[in-house]
Amino acid sequence: MIDFEGADLVSAFRRELELCKVHAGEHVVILSEPSSRSDYVSATFAAAKSLGAHVISAVVPGGSAAPTPSTHTGSGPGLVSVLKDTVAQELLKNADLVVDLTREGFIHAPAQQSILAAGTRIIFVCDAPEVLIRNMPTPEDKDRALAAVAAAEAAATMVVTSPHGTDLTVDMTNAHPGFQTGFADDPGRWDHWPSTMMLCWPQISEGTVVLAPGDILLPFKEYVRDAVRLSVVAGQIEKVSGGGEAAMLEQYFIDSDDKWARYLSHMGWGLMRSADWFATAMYAKHEIMGMDARAYAGNFLWSTGPHPYLGRDSYAHLDIAMRGCTIELDGAPVVVNGYLIDDERAHS
Repeated sequence: MIDFEGADLVSAFRRELELCKVHAGEHVVILSEPSSRSDYVSATFAAAKSLGAHVISAVVPGGSAAPTPSTHTGSGPGLVSVLKDTVAQELLKNADLVVDLTREGFIHAPAQQSILAAGTRIIFVCDAPEVLIRNMPTPEDKDRALAAVAAAEAAATMVVTSPHGTDLTVDMTNAHPGFQTGFADDPGRWDHWPSTMMLCWPQISEGTVVLAPGDILLPFKEYVRDAVRLSVVAGQIEKVSGGGEAAMLEQYFIDSDDKWARYLSHMGWGLMRSADWFATAMYAKHEIMGMDARAYAGNFLWSTGPHPYLGRDSYAHLDIAMRGCTIELDGAPVVVNGYLIDDERAHS
């Protein structure tokens, strides 16, 4: 069968690889598993070859180390076939760019850090074709992300509030601000297409987070219907109250049997102006990871579970995307009522 779908995607994947600074003579490794999208593999292969790169397509056995089903959850546990195979790891370390087309990626797997330390660039791709193309990044996105990182690095305190009752104070000391911008162009850089956001890893946060109807729970890919109130003490969720979604979250924490499940992980705000908040409702759960929700411009994204800077290795990774919040750094707003400060709607 002729792969017309893969052919139709070549131009988009070529543009992505150009943003990742792939050039003639570089070595590009396409990492996939049997359940990866074959049209993405073929499009990446053709795009890399058209740029003059040496291309290797490596298909490894599926099977995640995480106990949850592999449905593009965002937990990034990696594949056991790579985590336990030094030959596979050495292949990735010797690449200039790895295009990770696995279902879950390796973002929270320690093995990925050793691959990046070798200077390899990694770009992770798993969302639906329309999501990728609509959210094609630009070089200017990196400038905006770096500006957000600089603001976070200069701040001592971040305060997040909302009309629904959220009032969270975050100590930004040693919070390690970082970013995603949709392409991996620097040696030793991991990124995710699509994405544009600022995220940090605080050690201490205190207060109340109230999830309002319409906020999004990931990886469940469900919209909140009944308000959920979470009490946070010393960076840990001590109490969950509310309706159906509150009961689901509480049971998730219990069933995970993970000592870090209730601890807050990374947090930050989205910068991806092309994101569609309602994309989560338009696709089957196995088709997307939910980057429209995670990187939506002006959202507040926070998570639970792993924390690399505090040595918390956890599979209990939730990402929760909230709209309508105000985010301040040392009293200066960067997001107002869910809009980036440079959006005219933030001042209306």
